[in-house]
Amino acid sequence: MTGGGGPASGSGSAGTARGSDGAARGSDGSDGAARGSADTARGSDGAARGSDGAARGGHGAGGSGMRLRLARQARGFSQQQLAGMAGVSRQAVSAVEAGHSDPSLRVALAVARALGTTVEQLFGPGELPPPVSARPVAPLGADGARVMLAPMGDTFVAFPLAGATATRAGFLPAGGVAGQPAAGQPPAGQPDAGQPDAGQSAAGQLDAGQRAAGQPGAGQRAAGQPDAGQRAAGQPDAGQRAAGQPDARQRAAGRQVWPIGPPRPTLVLAGCDPAIPLLETPLALLDPPVALSWWPCGSQEALELAADGLVHAAGAHLRGASGEYNTGPARELLRRQGAEVIGFCSWREGLVLGPGLAGQVTGLGDVAQRGLWLVNRENGSEARRVLDRELARLGIDAAGVCGYATQATGHLQVAAAIAAGLADAGVASEPAALAFGLPFVPLAAEHFDLVIPADQAASREVQGLLRVLSSRWLLDQLASLPGYDPARCGEHVASL
Repeated sequence: MTGGGGPASGSGSAGTARGSDGAARGSDGSDGAARGSADTARGSDGAARGSDGAARGGHGAGGSGMRLRLARQARGFSQQQLAGMAGVSRQAVSAVEAGHSDPSLRVALAVARALGTTVEQLFGPGELPPPVSARPVAPLGADGARVMLAPMGDTFVAFPLAGATATRAGFLPAGGVAGQPAAGQPPAGQPDAGQPDAGQSAAGQLDAGQRAAGQPGAGQRAAGQPDAGQRAAGQPDAGQRAAGQPDARQRAAGRQVWPIGPPRPTLVLAGCDPAIPLLETPLALLDPPVALSWWPCGSQEALELAADGLVHAAGAHLRGASGEYNTGPARELLRRQGAEVIGFCSWREGLVLGPGLAGQVTGLGDVAQRGLWLVNRENGSEARRVLDRELARLGIDAAGVCGYATQATGHLQVAAAIAAGLADAGVASEPAALAFGLPFVPLAAEHFDLVIPADQAASREVQGLLRVLSSRWLLDQLASLPGYDPARCGEHVASL
C-alpha cells in the first residue's frame, strides 16, 4: 500500500474540487452515461451481490471496472480529473469502468497510485479462497450463515455470528481518564441536573414487573422517561436522557482528560448502523493506520454532533419532508458549513416480532389491538419516526400502545429485547431481525449515508474513510450480512 503523503495531498485537493466536480460530472457526457448504466446494472445486481460471493468480488473487466468507479467517486474525482492525475487518457479510464477492457500494467499502476490504493485492491481477482475444514465451537446454522473463522494450530475453529454472538459485548479500550471538570461542571461520576447516571444510560430494557403490570416501572424510569411535569419543568426529553448526552453548554465547556498512551489518528463517527464497526479493520490497514471511535446514537443526534464539529462523519437514515433520505435533514442542520453525503448501505426498516408471532401479526394495528408490548427507540431516531408515521396513518393513539414510552438505543438492542422475551414487537432494521432469527414486517426502504462536514473533508481521517469505503473487503463483509445492500457504498450522493 502506498504511503500516506501522496494520497492525502491528492485527496485533500479533491475536497475543494468536489464542489465544482458536481458540474464536471454532470457535463461529462461519457462519464454520466457510464454512471447511468452502472447504476442500472447495480440495481439489477443487488440480489446477485447478496447471494453470489464470486460475483461480489467481481470477475474480469466488469468487476474491476465497478471497483474503479466506486474508488474514484469516493474520492470525488471525475474521470477527467483521475486521468489527469494518473497521466492517462480519459477514454482509458472510461473503458475500464464500463467493463470494455482490462487496464494495461502501466495504466493500472498509475490509476492505483493516483487513488492511493493498490493494483490488487482495484483490479485483483475476485475469486473466493478455497473452503477449509473447521471445528465448530457451537452449531453454525444453515448454509450461508456468517461465522467467525480463526486458525488454531494446524486446523481452524468457527464461531456462529447470529443472535447475541453477532456483536461484541465487553469492555472497550479507553483512550484516557477524565480529570477535574472545568468551572461549573459536575464532578466525575455525578450527573448534571436531569442527566442519568451510568445505570440509567445503560438501561433502555424492560423488567418483568413492567410487562406484567403494563405500567411504567423502575426499569422504565431508569431508562430516563420523564413525565409531562418533568418536561414542563425543563427536564431533557427521552432521547437526551436515554443517551446521557450533555447539552450544548456542556459540550462547549470542555473537560480535562488524562490520555492513556499517546493519542493517535482516529476517525470519530456517530450513527446507529451496527455495521459501522466493520470499518475498523480496513482503517487499521491504511498507511499510516487510522483508528475508529464509534458513538452509537440516533440519526438526529449524529447530525447534531457533526454540526457541532464533534465528529468527522455522521451516519444517518432520516427521511426528509419531500421523502428523500438524509440530504434534506443534513442540509438543514449543516447549512452553515456545508457537507458531503456519501452512500454506505441500504436496508428495510419495519416491525420486528417475537418468535411466536410469525403470521399472526401483520402490522402495528395488530400490535395495538392485541395489547402486545412494544419496545421503542429514542427520540430523534428514524425508527421512532417510522413508528410514529405508521401510528398516525392508522389513526392509533400512541398513548394506548403498551410500552410506547420505553426506549432501546439501537437496532440490535430492540431485537435483543424481543428475542429475550422482554417485548413482543419493536421497529428496527431487517438485518437486526435476521441476526436474531425473528419475524419481520417491512414498513420502509431506507438509505443509510455518511454525512461529512465540509470542514472535515480534507482531514487524514476522512480521507482514510473514503479510501476504505471502496475496498473489496468491506463490500464483501456488508454483502455477507443478510438484509444489507451495499450497492451504494462509497458513492458520492450529494454536495450540500
